[in-house]
Amino acid sequence: MRIAVDAMGGDNAPEQVLQGATQAANEMGIDIAIVGLPGSVQPLLDKHPKLVLVPCTQVIGMDEHPAQAVRSKPDSSMSVCAHLCKAGRADGWISAGNSGAIMATALFVQGRIRGVERPALGSVIPTRDGFAYFLDVGANVDSKPEYLVQFATMGAVYAREMMGRPEPRVGLLSNGEEDGKGDELVREAGRRLKGTMRGFVGNVEPKDLYASKADVVVADGFVGNVAIKMAEATAEFLFRNLRDEIPRTTRGKLGGLLIRDGVRRLRARIDWREFGGAPLLGIDGVAVIAHGRSDARAIKNAIRVTREAVDNQLVGKIRAEVGK
Repeated sequence: MRIAVDAMGGDNAPEQVLQGATQAANEMGIDIAIVGLPGSVQPLLDKHPKLVLVPCTQVIGMDEHPAQAVRSKPDSSMSVCAHLCKAGRADGWISAGNSGAIMATALFVQGRIRGVERPALGSVIPTRDGFAYFLDVGANVDSKPEYLVQFATMGAVYAREMMGRPEPRVGLLSNGEEDGKGDELVREAGRRLKGTMRGFVGNVEPKDLYASKADVVVADGFVGNVAIKMAEATAEFLFRNLRDEIPRTTRGKLGGLLIRDGVRRLRARIDWREFGGAPLLGIDGVAVIAHGRSDARAIKNAIRVTREAVDNQLVGKIRAEVGK
């Protein structure tokens, strides 16, 4: 297996990207093609002999308009990664760069699975009893009911094939669990899913995301993106305040020693770096978006997710399910 990695994407590129790629190559036994500007990447490769450089001449910045940047920079690191996959020289690719540009690149180069109207971006989230899959978290800020129905279909495939849920329960994120709750988009999507999807459990409230009431939770991209960012910020806020408050007193320091291992385990369960990245569902190929703040550990885990998507033939199984 070979995976292409965008060395130029993200806040910590290229040093942390190369470090994470090397860790993945050592631990997972896969070939990794590092795509980047030779002047920026080549001097670092002496420390990373297992990586192979594929050069590019352009980079898409975080502040650029996605579609315009992809059209005007055909030799960007993202485009080269996607073309490697399209040509069969790589099995999947990842980037921690401009997420809109990643999606635009995947659409322009790899295309959509036939029958998929909009790709969706999902995220694994921790729950009381394990994990759930939450989508869309930002690929589409304006959605139609038919999009949410397809998100539910693709999310169920992801939960089944990547998370080992043979009969995934699918819910719609809403402001109440009753059928009449939600805006027009949620109500109409709910009506369609109720009659067509096995395993549909109806509406779920935000508090239900972490209560294991569904294996897959579906929302439009605007709501999903706000929700996931709020969840990340809340977790960071709580842990930061605990870290600052506990050492203030002698009793707090003693208590902190007693709960330290438990806090570390909890932190690891909700650490976004452990989840790595999220495949773009509906793209006719494996393309994984990593967090813009990814460090080496997050990049390594994003590569792991890419490998798992290839191993589990995720794209082919989504294609078959949508085809039904």
